[in-house]
Amino acid sequence: LKREGKHEGESPFWISFSDLMSALMVLFLVVMAVTLVAVTQSIDVATRATIERSAAISRVMAMIANDPKSSGVGVDQQNFRIDLGKEVRFDSGSYTISVPAGQFLRSYIPVLLRAKDTEEGKRWMRNVVVEGFTDEDGTYLYNLQLSLDLSRSLVCSLFQSTSVSDGLDAEQLRKVQELFLVGGYSFNSIKKDKAESRRVEFKVDFWGLDAKRPEVSDVLKGKEFGKC
Repeated sequence: LKREGKHEGESPFWISFSDLMSALMVLFLVVMAVTLVAVTQSIDVATRATIERSAAISRVMAMIANDPKSSGVGVDQQNFRIDLGKEVRFDSGSYTISVPAGQFLRSYIPVLLRAKDTEEGKRWMRNVVVEGFTDEDGTYLYNLQLSLDLSRSLVCSLFQSTSVSDGLDAEQLRKVQELFLVGGYSFNSIKKDKAESRRVEFKVDFWGLDAKRPEVSDVLKGKEFGKC
């Protein structure tokens, strides 16, 4: 007698194929779950690092803003800028620092140096850029040079003193040499009043998360300060 063939639904081939598809589906879900967890953890680490950096920078700027010496200047904690305000003013076409202004600067700079010496400052504070600004009188290039002279004159005043108690000590001057840079803005950032436009600001620059930091160099060690 001839046996009847099995129904297609009862064929072992189809049963094995369906099991294989189910196994592949489970494997795919496991791989996707592991990948999703890894990506999520990576994002969390990056986000946490960003938050920690922002919090550290905020503490550095708050320390500067809350110092009693900062009462006469404007500290913009969001944009990391310090406007010296009426403490340091210049006559039109001049970059001469007055004696009282020089004395104020030499008494104020330690505030920035102390912020740099904190744990957060050592890790994130890159440098302080001294930025000069002029009014709109004169040509662009003339004021560009003048704004640079304003910045340079301010840094020069830090290395001058009329008495021992008035000046910065040698260690502080070394830190100024390593930390401070100068820049000029011509009349690209004028204010309503010309006297307010002729000013100098400090821009505190911080390291980025992925910034490549240079190796420690001895190039400035023992370097003479010179004179302006």
